[in-house]
Amino acid sequence: MIIVTGAAGFIGYRIAKRLQVEGRKFIAVDYLEAFSNRPEHSDLKPAMTVAPEAILEASFYENLKAQSTPVTAIFHMGACSSTTEMREDFLKKVNVDYSKTLWNLCREFQIPFIYASSAATYGEGEQGYDDDESKISLLKPLNPYGNSKLQFDLWALAEETAGRAPPAWSGFKFFNVYGFGERHKIKMASVVLQGFDQILAHGSLKLFKSHRAGIANGEQKRDFIYVEDVVDVVCFALKQPIKRGIYNLGSGKARSFLDLAKATFRALGKDTQIEFIDTPVEIRDRYQYFTEAKMNKLRNAGYVGRFTSLEDGVAATVRDLLK
Repeated sequence: MIIVTGAAGFIGYRIAKRLQVEGRKFIAVDYLEAFSNRPEHSDLKPAMTVAPEAILEASFYENLKAQSTPVTAIFHMGACSSTTEMREDFLKKVNVDYSKTLWNLCREFQIPFIYASSAATYGEGEQGYDDDESKISLLKPLNPYGNSKLQFDLWALAEETAGRAPPAWSGFKFFNVYGFGERHKIKMASVVLQGFDQILAHGSLKLFKSHRAGIANGEQKRDFIYVEDVVDVVCFALKQPIKRGIYNLGSGKARSFLDLAKATFRALGKDTQIEFIDTPVEIRDRYQYFTEAKMNKLRNAGYVGRFTSLEDGVAATVRDLLK
């Protein structure tokens, strides 16, 4: 029995669906109304659906064990993923303290723990985008969300050093994940979905202007990764299993927002029409202009899968949205 937190979310749902397709039993953890409010996620058939608070008590695991259905691993994808969330106390509770409790439960019951970190921990990328754990303490996130993810990464490493770790654990620094099933994220949804909606409604797409010398409008670059590639990697981490560590999870190749926009127009069979708008002042100082994951560490851990090209991933996403 595998627990998936955030199972009504974007990535958590796709992991749960993969387990379902493979015939594996899982417990879907999320706020119950989220499952009924998101029709694209209505096809999940978990062994049990529970609210996030329900899995924080050791008695939950003891009861399952008594019923001969012990939990064998936790995929922890549930968190606040808003990069504009400014309430540090809220982020500490949801992204840090909740994760600590699950880590400790995995340690107590001796089961693997696989969790979502974020490329937002890298900030401006002053230290590069290298998942060398000796450099993690040097990172300077640009927002409280990124800092909350960094704080848990650092705590996990400290707990391991102190001999208080689950038998297997891995954290993944997700870069810019896109794909079908993220409409509930609204403003935090990828530019693929936002572009899809704008193009169908208006025939054009809005992108942020560059406010940095030497970088043209639309040439801001991110490491975009298709959601199915993310699922492949995190499931590999359990099946392999990856013994321990924090890993980048991107495509390994930065692409521009202009590339992404053109791919979206092409997938819709439309002529490219882009309007550049000012980046909102409130996020301008916290805006990443470039991210690109170094993927050597994951490759060295044994992952040999290929990553979907931006053009193919966007085309697949648009096909699913049109359905």
